[in-house]
Amino acid sequence: MQTFLMKYFLLSSIIGLVSLSSCSNVYKKLQTTSTDVKCIEQFSPHFTSTLYSTQVDILKHHLSGLLFFKQMPDSSTRVVFSNEMGFKFFDFEFSKDGKFTKHYLLDKMDKPAVVKTLEQDFALVLLKPDLQQAHTATDNHYNYVVVPTAKGNNYYITDTACTSLIRIEKSSKRRPAVTVWMTEYNNGTPDSIRIRHEHFKFNISLHKVVKQ
Repeated sequence: MQTFLMKYFLLSSIIGLVSLSSCSNVYKKLQTTSTDVKCIEQFSPHFTSTLYSTQVDILKHHLSGLLFFKQMPDSSTRVVFSNEMGFKFFDFEFSKDGKFTKHYLLDKMDKPAVVKTLEQDFALVLLKPDLQQAHTATDNHYNYVVVPTAKGNNYYITDTACTSLIRIEKSSKRRPAVTVWMTEYNNGTPDSIRIRHEHFKFNISLHKVVKQ
Protein backbone atom coordinates (compact mmCIF):
# COMPACT_ATOMS: atom_id res chain seq x y z
CA MET A 1 0.00 0.00 0.00
CA GLN A 2 2.71 2.48 0.97
CA THR A 3 4.77 1.68 -2.15
CA PHE A 4 1.69 2.39 -4.26
CA LEU A 5 1.14 5.73 -2.54
CA MET A 6 4.69 6.85 -3.20
CA LYS A 7 4.55 5.92 -6.90
CA TYR A 8 1.16 7.53 -7.30
CA PHE A 9 2.27 10.83 -5.75
CA LEU A 10 5.19 11.00 -8.18
CA LEU A 11 3.07 10.17 -11.23
CA SER A 12 0.25 12.51 -10.28
CA SER A 13 2.64 15.43 -9.88
CA ILE A 14 3.72 15.01 -13.50
CA ILE A 15 0.12 14.63 -14.71
CA GLY A 16 -0.92 17.73 -12.80
CA LEU A 17 1.78 19.88 -14.40
CA VAL A 18 0.82 18.71 -17.90
CA SER A 19 -2.90 19.30 -17.37
CA LEU A 20 -2.34 22.76 -15.89
CA SER A 21 -0.39 23.92 -18.93
CA SER A 22 -3.38 23.43 -21.24
CA CYS A 23 -6.15 24.96 -19.09
CA SER A 24 -7.82 28.34 -19.44
CA ASN A 25 -7.35 30.93 -16.71
CA VAL A 26 -10.25 30.80 -14.23
CA TYR A 27 -8.88 33.87 -12.40
CA LYS A 28 -8.69 36.21 -15.39
CA LYS A 29 -11.83 38.14 -14.39
CA LEU A 30 -10.59 39.08 -10.93
CA GLN A 31 -10.38 42.82 -10.31
CA THR A 32 -7.86 44.27 -7.85
CA THR A 33 -9.33 45.88 -4.73
CA SER A 34 -8.02 47.72 -1.66
CA THR A 35 -9.38 45.39 1.03
CA ASP A 36 -7.05 44.73 3.98
CA VAL A 37 -5.19 41.46 3.31
CA LYS A 38 -4.87 40.87 7.06
CA CYS A 39 -8.60 40.22 7.36
CA ILE A 40 -7.95 36.51 6.75
CA GLU A 41 -5.84 36.21 9.90
CA GLN A 42 -9.06 35.78 11.90
CA PHE A 43 -9.56 32.38 10.21
CA SER A 44 -6.22 30.90 11.29
CA PRO A 45 -7.20 27.92 13.52
CA HIS A 46 -6.18 28.14 17.16
CA PHE A 47 -5.05 24.54 17.59
CA THR A 48 -4.07 24.09 21.23
CA SER A 49 -4.80 20.37 21.56
CA THR A 50 -7.29 19.29 18.92
CA LEU A 51 -8.11 15.77 17.71
CA TYR A 52 -9.80 14.89 14.42
CA SER A 53 -11.23 11.66 13.11
CA THR A 54 -9.56 11.42 9.70
CA GLN A 55 -10.31 9.68 6.41
CA VAL A 56 -7.86 9.62 3.49
CA ASP A 57 -8.86 8.38 0.02
CA ILE A 58 -6.44 7.81 -2.85
CA LEU A 59 -7.97 6.11 -5.90
CA LYS A 60 -9.60 2.96 -4.46
CA HIS A 61 -7.43 2.96 -1.36
CA HIS A 62 -8.59 4.18 2.02
CA LEU A 63 -6.81 5.10 5.26
CA SER A 64 -8.50 6.07 8.50
CA GLY A 65 -7.26 7.16 11.87
CA LEU A 66 -6.81 10.09 14.21
CA LEU A 67 -4.99 13.33 13.40
CA PHE A 68 -3.77 15.45 16.29
CA PHE A 69 -2.88 19.16 16.19
CA LYS A 70 -0.88 20.26 19.23
CA GLN A 71 0.51 23.70 19.99
CA MET A 72 3.88 23.35 21.69
CA PRO A 73 5.39 25.65 24.37
CA ASP A 74 7.52 27.42 21.71
CA SER A 75 4.32 28.18 19.72
CA SER A 76 5.14 25.62 17.04
CA THR A 77 2.38 23.23 15.92
CA ARG A 78 2.79 19.46 15.75
CA VAL A 79 0.64 17.49 13.30
CA VAL A 80 0.54 13.74 14.02
CA PHE A 81 -1.51 11.14 12.12
CA SER A 82 -1.88 7.53 13.31
CA ASN A 83 -4.39 4.74 12.89
CA GLU A 84 -6.85 3.70 15.59
CA MET A 85 -4.34 1.19 16.99
CA GLY A 86 -1.68 3.87 17.47
CA PHE A 87 0.47 2.99 14.43
CA LYS A 88 1.96 6.32 13.33
CA PHE A 89 1.90 7.45 9.70
CA PHE A 90 3.58 10.82 10.14
CA ASP A 91 4.67 13.43 12.66
CA PHE A 92 5.31 16.96 11.33
CA GLU A 93 6.08 20.30 12.93
CA PHE A 94 5.42 23.85 11.76
CA SER A 95 7.31 26.54 13.67
CA LYS A 96 5.73 29.84 14.62
CA ASP A 97 7.24 31.44 11.52
CA GLY A 98 6.11 28.59 9.24
CA LYS A 99 9.31 26.53 9.02
CA PHE A 100 8.52 22.87 8.36
CA THR A 101 10.20 19.91 10.09
CA LYS A 102 9.56 16.23 9.36
CA HIS A 103 9.98 14.31 12.60
CA TYR A 104 8.67 11.03 11.17
CA LEU A 105 7.13 9.63 8.02
CA LEU A 106 6.45 5.96 7.34
CA ASP A 107 9.53 4.66 5.51
CA LYS A 108 7.78 3.53 2.35
CA MET A 109 6.09 6.94 2.01
CA ASP A 110 9.21 8.95 2.81
CA LYS A 111 9.84 10.44 -0.63
CA PRO A 112 10.33 14.13 -1.49
CA ALA A 113 7.09 14.40 -3.53
CA VAL A 114 5.03 12.92 -0.68
CA VAL A 115 6.65 15.11 1.97
CA LYS A 116 6.22 18.27 -0.11
CA THR A 117 2.56 17.52 -0.86
CA LEU A 118 1.68 16.92 2.78
CA GLU A 119 3.68 19.96 3.91
CA GLN A 120 1.83 22.23 1.48
CA ASP A 121 -1.59 20.77 2.36
CA PHE A 122 -1.22 21.31 6.08
CA ALA A 123 0.38 24.72 5.63
CA LEU A 124 -2.87 25.75 3.94
CA VAL A 125 -4.87 24.42 6.89
CA LEU A 126 -2.75 26.28 9.45
CA LEU A 127 -3.43 29.45 7.48
CA LYS A 128 -0.42 31.57 8.37
CA PRO A 129 0.66 32.94 5.00
CA ASP A 130 3.33 35.56 4.45
CA LEU A 131 1.19 38.56 3.49
CA GLN A 132 4.03 40.94 2.57
CA GLN A 133 3.46 40.51 -1.18
CA ALA A 134 -0.27 39.78 -0.96
CA HIS A 135 -3.06 41.79 -2.54
CA THR A 136 -6.83 41.56 -2.69
CA ALA A 137 -9.19 41.07 -5.61
CA THR A 138 -12.85 40.38 -6.27
CA ASP A 139 -15.11 38.70 -8.81
CA ASN A 140 -18.10 40.67 -7.46
CA HIS A 141 -19.22 37.63 -5.46
CA TYR A 142 -16.24 36.91 -3.22
CA ASN A 143 -13.17 38.59 -1.78
CA TYR A 144 -9.81 37.02 -2.72
CA VAL A 145 -6.61 37.50 -0.74
CA VAL A 146 -3.96 36.57 -3.30
CA VAL A 147 -0.61 35.33 -1.96
CA PRO A 148 2.09 34.72 -4.60
CA THR A 149 3.93 31.37 -4.51
CA ALA A 150 6.81 29.92 -6.53
CA LYS A 151 4.45 28.27 -9.04
CA GLY A 152 1.33 30.41 -8.88
CA ASN A 153 -0.80 31.81 -6.07
CA ASN A 154 -2.67 30.80 -2.96
CA TYR A 155 -6.18 32.27 -2.89
CA TYR A 156 -7.92 32.79 0.45
CA ILE A 157 -11.55 33.28 -0.56
CA THR A 158 -14.09 34.93 1.74
CA ASP A 159 -17.44 36.67 1.46
CA THR A 160 -17.20 40.26 0.22
CA ALA A 161 -17.06 41.60 3.79
CA CYS A 162 -14.36 39.09 4.81
CA THR A 163 -16.50 37.79 7.67
CA SER A 164 -16.57 34.11 6.66
CA LEU A 165 -14.03 31.84 4.98
CA ILE A 166 -15.43 30.18 1.86
CA ARG A 167 -12.40 28.12 0.79
CA ILE A 168 -8.66 28.19 0.12
CA GLU A 169 -7.19 27.37 -3.28
CA LYS A 170 -3.56 26.51 -4.03
CA SER A 171 -3.26 27.27 -7.71
CA SER A 172 -1.11 27.63 -10.75
CA LYS A 173 -1.55 30.94 -12.54
CA ARG A 174 -4.58 29.42 -14.30
CA ARG A 175 -6.49 26.93 -12.16
CA PRO A 176 -6.74 25.51 -8.61
CA ALA A 177 -4.63 22.45 -7.86
CA VAL A 178 -5.71 21.95 -4.22
CA THR A 179 -8.88 23.18 -2.50
CA VAL A 180 -9.36 23.37 1.28
CA TRP A 181 -12.62 23.95 3.15
CA MET A 182 -12.71 24.71 6.88
CA THR A 183 -16.19 25.13 8.34
CA GLU A 184 -18.18 25.45 11.55
CA TYR A 185 -15.61 27.23 13.68
CA ASN A 186 -16.03 26.70 17.42
CA ASN A 187 -13.65 28.21 19.97
CA GLY A 188 -11.28 29.19 17.19
CA THR A 189 -11.03 25.82 15.43
CA PRO A 190 -13.07 24.35 12.56
CA ASP A 191 -15.22 21.31 13.26
CA SER A 192 -14.72 20.11 9.69
CA ILE A 193 -11.70 20.27 7.36
CA ARG A 194 -11.61 18.93 3.80
CA ILE A 195 -8.63 18.87 1.45
CA ARG A 196 -9.15 17.93 -2.20
CA HIS A 197 -6.53 17.63 -4.92
CA GLU A 198 -8.07 18.64 -8.21
CA HIS A 199 -5.91 16.74 -10.71
CA PHE A 200 -5.73 13.34 -9.04
CA LYS A 201 -7.88 11.56 -6.49
CA PHE A 202 -6.39 12.42 -3.14
CA ASN A 203 -8.88 13.60 -0.52
CA ILE A 204 -8.48 14.16 3.23
CA SER A 205 -11.51 14.62 5.47
CA LEU A 206 -11.25 15.60 9.14
CA HIS A 207 -14.03 15.87 11.74
CA LYS A 208 -13.31 17.16 15.21
CA VAL A 209 -13.58 14.62 18.01
CA VAL A 210 -15.69 16.14 20.77
CA LYS A 211 -14.19 15.55 24.21
CA GLN A 212 -16.68 14.15 26.74
